Amino acid sequence: MKEESRKDEIINTAAKLFKEKGYSAVTMRDIATAMGIKAASLYNHISSKQEILKEIIISLAEEFTQGMEFIKSSNFSSIEKLKKIVSLHISITSQNTYGMASLNNDWMHLEEQLPYYLKLRSNYENEFRKILKEGIKKNEIANSDVEVMLFSMLSTLRSLYIWIPKKEDLNSEELSNNLSHVLINGINK
Repeated sequence: MKEESRKDEIINTAAKLFKEKGYSAVTMRDIATAMGIKAASLYNHISSKQEILKEIIISLAEEFTQGMEFIKSSNFSSIEKLKKIVSLHISITSQNTYGMASLNNDWMHLEEQLPYYLKLRSNYENEFRKILKEGIKKNEIANSDVEVMLFSMLSTLRSLYIWIPKKEDLNSEELSNNLSHVLINGINK
């Protein structure tokens, strides 16, 4: 496992504080205090709080984009692609719950990177939508409102960062299978 750099430590500490207090309420001094260093020392590794937020959100958005790129270009059925999307969200979220909180709650505070982030998010949602439509067309998925399906699945997947930390004995594969079953098949007997 790669040793955490000082910059990574700063970003991870900030992500935790952003989740606890919200981006706007956290100062560079708060980050330094949480790390047990002087605020001036932070600037040897990072230029601003905005840079930290950009590092957190853009890296996660790009990770989701890469995962979706692999999924959409695969030869899997639409159902298998949806299962892979669920697994992607569980994998990324379980590895970075604090960062996912920023991705979901603080993205609007991005400055120069906001248009880029919104483009990544929009493209991701469009690819997800295409998989759902393809599944309907191939009669693999019920012919229902695609926007409702997309909203239902993404709402659940985007809120995993709240739920996952409460699970001490999380088995990602088991969660992926169970969540995929519920999101794709529903709860009918």
